[in-house]
Amino acid sequence: MGRPREFDIDKAVDTAMDMFWRNGYDRTSLSDLTGALKIAPPSFYFAFGSKEALFKRVLDRYQSGQMGFVEDAFRMPTAKETVETFLYRKVDAHTDPSHPPGCLVVNCSLPCSADGDPIREELAVMREFVRRQFLKRFRHAQVDGDLAPDVDVGELSRFVMVVSWGLAAEAQAGASRKALYQSVAMAMRSWPQAGEQLKRAPLSPKKARRPLSAIQSKRLAPKRRSAESKSNEVA
Repeated sequence: MGRPREFDIDKAVDTAMDMFWRNGYDRTSLSDLTGALKIAPPSFYFAFGSKEALFKRVLDRYQSGQMGFVEDAFRMPTAKETVETFLYRKVDAHTDPSHPPGCLVVNCSLPCSADGDPIREELAVMREFVRRQFLKRFRHAQVDGDLAPDVDVGELSRFVMVVSWGLAAEAQAGASRKALYQSVAMAMRSWPQAGEQLKRAPLSPKKARRPLSAIQSKRLAPKRRSAESKSNEVA
């Protein structure tokens, strides 16, 4: 018979996630991990292969769990609502008291030594992938008339990522959810204007968390009433 496993793998990944999130990749040593997991180094290597391999498992869980809202944001009907939803939901995630503050990816991206360079390169690729998703969304918005054709969508996508990074850093430093909501609102006031027929009121943090169908139905109805009113005035 094989040797029975000494610990629960899923629980070990959760414990490691908390440590990487709180301390960063570089500042979480192998001895820290084995101590927290209550296993010897040989058992650690047998289960995970390496610290880097464990971190990648942590990252997969983080992406599928904590960052699941990103897909919701990209389903919003306009580019502006996509960004608002993304940023407000990021604030919610970064200030959730059930886990360490800030963003796991950002907290592990700041260099302390050369040992974490491969991990930081991988995290940089992940951030660039998200930026390109915004770039693609903004280009579609220009085709649809949701963004003016003279808007620099490359610059706009970079702006979103810089704001996102700043929110994570501020949350990690202890900023409150309310304060970060205000920062999002200020950032969105610089959003480039769309055509008059496509202008929409900004989302509030509460609306950014509502189902997409509820937001669409509420916003389409006033437009129909407005069109009917204008036709009556002409008549």
